[in-house]
Amino acid sequence: MIIQIVRFASMILSGLLAGALLAIMLGFDTKRFSFPSYLEQQQNIIKAFNVIMPLLGLAVIILTIVSAFSQKSNKPIFVSLLIAALLLIVSGLITRFGNQPINATVMTWSANAEPPNWSLLRDKWLNLHIIRTALSFFAFCMIGWCSLKK
Repeated sequence: MIIQIVRFASMILSGLLAGALLAIMLGFDTKRFSFPSYLEQQQNIIKAFNVIMPLLGLAVIILTIVSAFSQKSNKPIFVSLLIAALLLIVSGLITRFGNQPINATVMTWSANAEPPNWSLLRDKWLNLHIIRTALSFFAFCMIGWCSLKK
């Protein structure tokens, strides 16, 4: 029963993680924003998600690894879940060493003083976000597929 709860939690939380990242990517078209609009929106998103999303990602990684090792006797499921966990780990590393340093810089900006390189950092952040969203989505698909298998 505990293993079923872990598998279910892994599936649900990975869906929430991938869904939130996908919603930000699809619903937040930063290239259309002026600098003040971009800054206001980005700083609000950073404040809202900078702590909770990494914690959610960590929880999903742990649950996925536990789920994988609980199904070690089923090699296809075991390997698939380990690959999903690896995709989530890479997504987390992109967040930690790519997006979060940019977030820290954006949080120092003021709407009254437009930095000359703001659009380059915006684009870099978005490209990193697209990669981590894709990785998280593929991990979610693998976790979901594994959850459907016995």
